[in-house]
Amino acid sequence: MLEIRQILCPIDFSEVSRHALDHARVFAGWYRARVTALHVRNPAFLQNPPLLFAEAPPGGGTAETDREYLEGQLRDWVGSLKTAGIETDVLVDEHYNPSARIVDHAKTLPADLIVMGTHGRGGFERLILGSVAEKVLRKASCPVLTVPAPTVTSSKLPLKRMLCPVDFSEPSIAALELAFSIAEESDGRLTILHVFDWPTDDEVGGQWALDLPEVRRQVEERARQRVEALVPRQVRDWCSPVPTLRYGKAYREILALADAEHTDLIVMGVHGRNAVDMMLFGSTTNHVVRSASCPVLTLRR
Repeated sequence: MLEIRQILCPIDFSEVSRHALDHARVFAGWYRARVTALHVRNPAFLQNPPLLFAEAPPGGGTAETDREYLEGQLRDWVGSLKTAGIETDVLVDEHYNPSARIVDHAKTLPADLIVMGTHGRGGFERLILGSVAEKVLRKASCPVLTVPAPTVTSSKLPLKRMLCPVDFSEPSIAALELAFSIAEESDGRLTILHVFDWPTDDEVGGQWALDLPEVRRQVEERARQRVEALVPRQVRDWCSPVPTLRYGKAYREILALADAEHTDLIVMGVHGRNAVDMMLFGSTTNHVVRSASCPVLTLRR
C-alpha cells in the first residue's frame, strides 16, 4: 500500500492553486503528511509579470527581498494548514521551465504525492497541451492529483464519492489499492468500473448476432468475478466497493459515470514511460484528466 508522507503543492497564487491547496490539506490530514508549498517564478516574466501574486511584490526590491516576500506570501497561504496541525514548508525557486523544477523538487523531497490545479473553464481549455500541469503529469514519478478550478468542479471535499476504473493491468490494480486506502481514510463510497470495448447487436450479424447476448452475459459475469476478486477481505471491513460494468469507449464511460454519480475523485493507473506513452500520455487517461469535472489522481507504473 502506498504511503503518503510528503505532499508537494505547486502554488501560482491563483484561486485554482488555493483550491488545490485545500485538497492537499485534506490528504495531509488523512495521512498525517507534511505539505511543501512551492512557487517557481519564471525569469521571463519578471519584467512584466502575469497575475501570479496575491499582491504585487514591492517595487525596487532585490532578488533576495523578492524571494523573502514570496516566502511570506506562501507562509500566509499555508497558515490554515498549520492551524489544523499539519506540518508545512515553503519553497521559492526560479527557473525558465517551472514544470521541470516541480518534478525536480518532487524527486528531492521526495514527494509521495503532487497536488496541483488546472486552469481554464473546462475540457481541453482547462489542461492544454504544453501546460505546466500537463508536463508534470508526463514527467512525475509519484502520483499526481490534478484539481480543476472551483468554478468548474462538481466535487466536494472531503471526497466521499470515488471512482476507480480498472482494466486488470498492473497500473490499474495499483491505483485500486490506493483508492482502497483513500476510501478508508475518507469513509467514502468507491465504485470500481470496468469498461468493455464491445460491439452492439446492430454491429454484428448472422449466427454471431444470435449468440451475442449469451456471450456478452458470460464475459460480463467473468469480468464481475475478476473485479470482486480484486477486493481483499479486510477492505470489506471499512468499504463496500460497488463493481460496475459498462460497454463502449473507456474514457467516455468513465466521464459519463463520474458525472452521473457526482463523483468527487477519480483514481486511475497510467501505463509506463515508452515513447508513445510520453507523446500521448495514454489515450484514456489523457481524455479523463482533461475533461473530468472532478479531481483526478493518476498513479504511474
